[in-house]
Amino acid sequence: MQAFDTAQLPRDPSSVRFEPGPTEDKLILSMGPQHPSTHGVLRILLELDGEYIVRAEPVLGYIHRMHEWMAEQKTYFQFMPNMGRVDYLHAMAWNWAYAGAVERLAGIEVPERGEHIRVAVTELNRISSHLLWWGAYLLDLGAFTPIMYAFDDREILLDILQAVTGSRLTYSYFTFGGVYNDVPGDFAPRCLAFTKHLRSRLPMYRDLVTDNVILRGRCEGIGEMDVDLARRYGATGPVIRGSGAPVDTRRAEPYSVYGKFDFRIPAYSQGDAMARYMVRMDELETSCDIIDQAVSELPDGPCSAKAPKTLKPPKGEACYAVEGARGKILVHVRSDGGPKPYRVKLRAPGFSNLSVFCELARGTLLADAVSILGSLDLVIPEIDR
Repeated sequence: MQAFDTAQLPRDPSSVRFEPGPTEDKLILSMGPQHPSTHGVLRILLELDGEYIVRAEPVLGYIHRMHEWMAEQKTYFQFMPNMGRVDYLHAMAWNWAYAGAVERLAGIEVPERGEHIRVAVTELNRISSHLLWWGAYLLDLGAFTPIMYAFDDREILLDILQAVTGSRLTYSYFTFGGVYNDVPGDFAPRCLAFTKHLRSRLPMYRDLVTDNVILRGRCEGIGEMDVDLARRYGATGPVIRGSGAPVDTRRAEPYSVYGKFDFRIPAYSQGDAMARYMVRMDELETSCDIIDQAVSELPDGPCSAKAPKTLKPPKGEACYAVEGARGKILVHVRSDGGPKPYRVKLRAPGFSNLSVFCELARGTLLADAVSILGSLDLVIPEIDR
């Protein structure tokens, strides 16, 4: 096949208009909103020249829930369950970002035991998110078996979180001042047993998949993004760390008790889909290290501070940022002194990470679009909130 000349691509992507049918020798292809590799209701319009992508444009709005508007219609407590629906794969991080912003606004201090529990459950939830991504990404690329191993390990983890929170997916465990209820007595031993088990499985994951020549062929040199491009689009999380920038909110803007723990921020400089894959695989070990320290040093005392049942923070505004499985999550809350937030703004990492797809996909093969899209680890309700 003749190589595609990227010099023929338009300098200004906005100069290309999508038409309802083929124009000249180009083909307009609608990928999604129910395509298996988009994992949700994401629709991407592609303009193709043969099998090469000339232009890609995400189309959002299929599940718009207006979370920010709903936040302004409910009391601070009533809106908390919504946080588990924004990113249902890492609900704990969204719980934390909202609770942290309101606590900062209301001047509520969280007891140290509550902070340790928050760290442990959020890292457990991060592992469950990465495991699901790992299995689903490989499924997108044509490998079925790995997702069975991923779900096998993830079930152990979900059992632990269910014993703590009563839920298995859309958690609403955080409250203003800590967590709703203390952890069971066997929480720490179960966490330590799980991290030991997961570490024993990672070499098998590497032998089964990571060193596989087919995976390397589908990911190496695909969707390359340098750190300047990542920063220009506001990419965060494993996406920017796969471009060589070890930026992590847990280190860059320390919160809670993360500053007490010793852990490594993985980063790879290649900037391709394989680098983003490797970052997430290394982060499984990083989360295990953090969980071990958080539960081994779990202090006694209350897990939550006393907060008024009808919360009315003083007039003002506050922001709180946490590191989610997909990158930096930020919640901005403004109060007018009443029982409901005056304004709520959510910053979701997936929106910025998806935006860069338009540039990464241009000039690549259609088959590589699946590899690039999966390497961004998108959760659509977070983007289309």
